[in-house]
Parts: sequence; C-alpha cells; structure tokens
Amino acid sequence: MIGMDILKPMVALMAWTMVMWVWMYVTRIPAINKMEGRNAPGADVGWTSAKLESALPPSAQWKAHNYNHLHEAPTVFYAVCLVLAVIGQGSGINATIAWIYVGLRVAHSIWQATVNRVMVRFALFTLSMLALIALILHAGMAVFGLV
Repeated sequence: MIGMDILKPMVALMAWTMVMWVWMYVTRIPAINKMEGRNAPGADVGWTSAKLESALPPSAQWKAHNYNHLHEAPTVFYAVCLVLAVIGQGSGINATIAWIYVGLRVAHSIWQATVNRVMVRFALFTLSMLALIALILHAGMAVFGLV
C-alpha cells in the first residue's frame, strides 16, 4: 500500500517501549526486594512511584524515567506517522526521518538507562525532536496543500 512504510518505525518504537518496560521491572523489582529486606519493611505494599523515587538507587530509577519518556513525545510521533500513512506520504524521505527518530529515541533510552549524563541525553532528545518537527512540517504541508 502507498505510504505505509512509515508504519514499520512506528511498530519498532512500540516494541522498543516494551523492551524498556521489561528492563524497568527487571531492574526495579530486585532493588525493591533488596530495600524491603534491609531498611524499609512494607516497601512493596502501597508505595507510590514518588516514594520509590527517593528510596531506590538512581540507576534503578533511570529505566522507569525513560519508560515514562517513551509515552510523551512519541505519542506525537505516532499521530504524525498515522497522518502521513493515511494521506499516502509515509514512504521515502518521511519513512527515513521516522527511522532516524526511532534510532535517536533508542539511543536516548540506552544512554538514559545506563550513563544518564544530562547534556548527551538532551542532545539526543533535541535531535529526535528535530526529526519529529520535520515530520510534522511535511504532514502539515501535505494536509494544507502546500506541496
């Protein structure tokens, strides 16, 4: 079907989000169990993420932070990709930009979940946002008949 290539990077980012979900729990559950055994009886009963934020080691929280981030700007990515696919503009340069966006988001995830130096993370995020802006501009130009 015309313009459907852009659905591939969409599905790839959805799959990556699930990878981060698994990584988050593989990291957090042992950290909670370790905390429960030492200094916080009941740590796994009714605690909110805000309370866990201050109790768990930062490196255990980084995965959760990134998982949450994958539910923010990527929602706009999914929407613009669907628009581009529906109007038949989801192939060629737009599919390439979408793959670039996904690659940058995966790099951002890995960086945030492991090293988490803010300036590098910010640079990766900014580059991904520039790709997202390009997709939105392309969709807007097509939808409003400017191309």
